[in-house]
Amino acid sequence: MQPSPYRYFVLNKPYNMVSQFVSVEDVRLLGDVAFDFPDGTHAIGRLDSLSEGLLLLSTNKKVTSLLFQGAAPHPRTYLVRVVNVMTHDTVQQLRDGVTIRVRGKGDHKTLPCEVHLLDAPPGVLPYQLEQNPYIPHSWLQITLYEGKFHQIRNMMSAVGHPCRRLIRISIEDIVLGDLAPGCVRELEEEEFFRLLKIDHPTCS
Repeated sequence: MQPSPYRYFVLNKPYNMVSQFVSVEDVRLLGDVAFDFPDGTHAIGRLDSLSEGLLLLSTNKKVTSLLFQGAAPHPRTYLVRVVNVMTHDTVQQLRDGVTIRVRGKGDHKTLPCEVHLLDAPPGVLPYQLEQNPYIPHSWLQITLYEGKFHQIRNMMSAVGHPCRRLIRISIEDIVLGDLAPGCVRELEEEEFFRLLKIDHPTCS
């Protein structure tokens, strides 16, 4: 069997970095990470600049459509820090679905999702702009089965708890684990497709 010409990476994207290698704006880019990505590497999906955590990258341009445009949804899990203490009734609202405004498409009722209140999650490092930890807040773990533009931030605003921190910790069975911010882990092609539960395009 010929070795794959493609490579696959997991990055713990730091706060205040855009999910791209090139920009006309004066922003921190993926190329600022201390890792020698090969030519043709691109982000699979995105995290906005203020969001952190698991970002997949590859030189295989087919992966984005396989993962995000297929018929089967692929769960994504996030840790979310919001303003003020959230009640269990509000958590249930989020689980059942709330109405948000989707850019260019108007109002949208979010699909049911998994939401759990947490204590401060272990292993989460503060960043310098993080809100004072003594001001009332809640930590949530949320698993989505859809991905509208800024969906979690919009969901939190819809229930009156603005998002102050957003960290993606998994996509399907690929997990962030103890990967430090700004660090990269490379996966073999077979493992990458198996953990994401998508068919390899050469085998479908």
